[in-house]
Amino acid sequence: MGRLFQLQEYCLRAMAHRDDMDGTEGRALSLQHISSLIFVISAQYPLISYVAYNRNDMEKVTACLSVVFTNMLTVIKISTFLANRKDFWEMIRRFRKMHEHSSHIPRYRERLDYVAEANKLASFLGRAYCLSCGLTGLYFMLGPIVKIGACRWHGTTYDKELPMPMKFPFNDLESPGYEVCFLYTVLVTVVVVAYASAVDGLFISFAINLRAHFQTLQSQIENWEFPSSKPDTQIRLKSIVEYHVLLLSLSRKLRSMYTPTVMGQFVITSLQVGVIIYQLVTNMDSVMDLLLYASFFGSIMLQLFIYCYGGEIIKAESLQVDTAVRLSNWHLASPKSRTSLSLIILQSQKEVLIRAGFFVASLANFVGICRTALSLITLIKSIE
Repeated sequence: MGRLFQLQEYCLRAMAHRDDMDGTEGRALSLQHISSLIFVISAQYPLISYVAYNRNDMEKVTACLSVVFTNMLTVIKISTFLANRKDFWEMIRRFRKMHEHSSHIPRYRERLDYVAEANKLASFLGRAYCLSCGLTGLYFMLGPIVKIGACRWHGTTYDKELPMPMKFPFNDLESPGYEVCFLYTVLVTVVVVAYASAVDGLFISFAINLRAHFQTLQSQIENWEFPSSKPDTQIRLKSIVEYHVLLLSLSRKLRSMYTPTVMGQFVITSLQVGVIIYQLVTNMDSVMDLLLYASFFGSIMLQLFIYCYGGEIIKAESLQVDTAVRLSNWHLASPKSRTSLSLIILQSQKEVLIRAGFFVASLANFVGICRTALSLITLIKSIE
């Protein structure tokens, strides 16, 4: 089962979690997370100092703001994880318990196929996202080193620069200050990439597993032959109703856990789109800068897509339970069974939305932000 829920385990390992931790280890880990949060927050000072120092240079300000917003979003994600750590573990254990329960009951074995396929997809998306974040962070870190090496190769002078646009209250462009600041920036980048990938990876894993269970529920209802012994019918119908209630409860818990993250994701990504599009349009003549900001833009859009895709599949599959009941042989059921089925229909007609305020995680909203990005490109080009 470890391989089945591989993405969840990778995400937890990225945050140094294990399932068999005792109380002392748990408290030590809490301190580690708090230290990571303070460490990431500390990066805001040199970033904002850079913005203030270069406030008259729009290109430098927008370049720094894109990093400031990413750092702010990571602070929200670490805080969300700290506040809901027990709920994260409860959700993981619940999914694994459901899987173990299905494997021991013959008529529930079909759940295993849906869950196995779901976790394969989750692992693929998780790896793609982690790779995107990792490559973007690596590109930021290696950029100054490559430029220094190229300048030395050609025998030209080169002004040192840090991987991220930062300004410290001391000389950060001469040794040993430059080396210390470079290492600090690298460590901040590693923490940001690790936590962002882990928290987002857990979300897509939960969302895809929920979709798999909703699909299993639909299959059980559609393929159920109602003309069976009365006691068996009532027992099985009760298990279906309880299964549906459990899935709705897990969906609401997921929404509650990720409300701050979804809100921050939409607000901050909308701001990031503006500043990164400005950088892309104004750096068309520099291949290296163009690749950097194109990679950065792709990374933040993939990040938003993960939440929008997860919200969309939960909403769509939860609504399909209603259709499954209508396509089943419900007309062969007893009046009492039909009453229970009508309750399932009523519950499934309410959309299960992953939302925060007026922001709803859906593909429609993702497409809307993509259209806004294209409009900004046209606007900035026309102004230039």
